[in-house]
Amino acid sequence: MNRTAFSPALPGLALLATLIAGCGMVGPDFERPAAPSVGQYTEGAQPATASDQSTPQTFNRDQAVQADWWTLFHSTALNALIEEGLKNNPSLAAAEAALVNARESASAERSNLLIPAVNAQLGETRQRLSPEAFGFPGNPNTFNLTNASVQVSYTLDFFGANRRQVESMEAQVDAERYLLQAARVTLAANIVTTAIREAALREQLRASEAVEQLESRTLGILETREKLGAISQTEVQMQRATLAQTRATLPGLQKQLAQTRHQLAVYVGKFPGEAGLPRFELKDMTLPQQLPVSVPSALVRQRPDILVSEAQLHQASANLGLTIAGAYPNVTLSASFGSIATRPGDLFNTGSTIWSLGGNLVQPLFHGGALQAEQRAAQAALDQAAAQYRQTVLNAFQNVADVLRALEADATTLAAQTDAAGASRRSLTLAQAQYTSGGISFLTLLSAEERDNQAQLALIQAQATRLADSAALFLAMGGGWWNESGVTP
Repeated sequence: MNRTAFSPALPGLALLATLIAGCGMVGPDFERPAAPSVGQYTEGAQPATASDQSTPQTFNRDQAVQADWWTLFHSTALNALIEEGLKNNPSLAAAEAALVNARESASAERSNLLIPAVNAQLGETRQRLSPEAFGFPGNPNTFNLTNASVQVSYTLDFFGANRRQVESMEAQVDAERYLLQAARVTLAANIVTTAIREAALREQLRASEAVEQLESRTLGILETREKLGAISQTEVQMQRATLAQTRATLPGLQKQLAQTRHQLAVYVGKFPGEAGLPRFELKDMTLPQQLPVSVPSALVRQRPDILVSEAQLHQASANLGLTIAGAYPNVTLSASFGSIATRPGDLFNTGSTIWSLGGNLVQPLFHGGALQAEQRAAQAALDQAAAQYRQTVLNAFQNVADVLRALEADATTLAAQTDAAGASRRSLTLAQAQYTSGGISFLTLLSAEERDNQAQLALIQAQATRLADSAALFLAMGGGWWNESGVTP
């Protein structure tokens, strides 16, 4: 009897499945923005190479951006440090946890909104019932009441509110996934450029210390010549001032070098005092000779920052649909089946069976203009996300264009600085010989020393800048994360 009585729930559930399958979704359906139609990054023709006399670099549009692009610098120590950073950096761990949080929250929301909720209930209560409370004579009766039931409820998603909510959360998952990739490629680039900076500072410190030693020896010679009466005290004091100025630069370079190594330690998740980092030298790094330059239309599908902005645009679109659906009817179906008895032993007897099947419809009628205001706000948020997406794309293209032009200038600068450093060193050697023989004045020697010092430091900086800008191009191209094994773009 009871099974027959509960049978209306069966066609109800079948009707529920049919209705769900035919439900529509209000609001805009998201479409990925089209890739920009521009064919090049820079104004005017982009050169195929950026080269000096010794180390040419080729811009190759057919070359893929490999995921471990930093290995092209051929530094074993650098490779090991980046691998350590990718494993131990706390910011990456936080980004990974944020992704798991978003993914699991979306999974929970999907289950809560798209799958009927089924709950089992078992209760035991003791009650005292007086017939006189209902207008009937009789003595109060005290009894136990045992209840066991299963409830099923589901909100029909006629207009897609639930699915838009899930869509919004899945877009958030995409955003967190791309934020993680952005954090990974940025960390790798930061480690590379910081290691290059360390190597450059070490070279600058070494060059400044050599200049300091040279100037110290020159001072000794001048002091001897002063005692012999060959020169005036003015020349000695000038050399002492020059030496003091050179020495004053050393603590600053030492501080910058220490701070750079501290930064590297933090990048790999270590305390500065116990990092045990390798020492980086410019001579141990090879300039990549083949540089990948993706076509502009591919850049928007590669750069994590653009993909994050696209996911946020998708989320805003889904939120608009969710807001629009809030103005439409909401239908909830519920059903329960169970048993109630005054004694546990009678709980599943035929006469103790209870069931219910119901529905509830809610249609918003008047909310004082709140629903319309919410839709306008959601549309404005979508417009904002679209504008931010366009700005992100523009910034990305500017970033690539800037790096490409920088690499061209770097090659020209390095060639010029190499020539200048060689010429200044030859000039200094000649000046020292001439001064020793009395052929030139001391002021002329000081000028030659200053030119050589500046030329050597400029050469070091030019070498470091070209290495760093090469790393910046890999980052500007998106870092190659989509070519990593097991990663889905």
